[in-house]
Amino acid sequence: MRHRHGYRKLGRTSAHRKALLQNLSISLIEHGKIETTAVKAKELRSYVEKLITVAGKGDSNAHRAVFASLQNKEATKKLVNEVAPKYVERAGGYTRIVRTRIRRGDATPMAFIELV
Repeated sequence: MRHRHGYRKLGRTSAHRKALLQNLSISLIEHGKIETTAVKAKELRSYVEKLITVAGKGDSNAHRAVFASLQNKEATKKLVNEVAPKYVERAGGYTRIVRTRIRRGDATPMAFIELV
């Protein structure tokens, strides 16, 4: 049973999982909408929403905290200066997951994750 288990392992080591979430987050911030597997999208949602909440403060400490997670200057700048200020009044729920199709190669459910 997985009652109250904190996260999905996604079949990867912890370092690989961290890199995957960083890369997916950077892509989502740059493009606003990406297609990935439904399970990855669900895990990415919690990761990105925490980043947006921190970035919403807009000060230099928020900038440092976001950069520590993303390790990408352009994505950090865009998140702190453009994306997060749109959601300052909103109390969470910054992303939307829309299931799209079943991937033909391995029958994995796919989904779009987008910034609301």
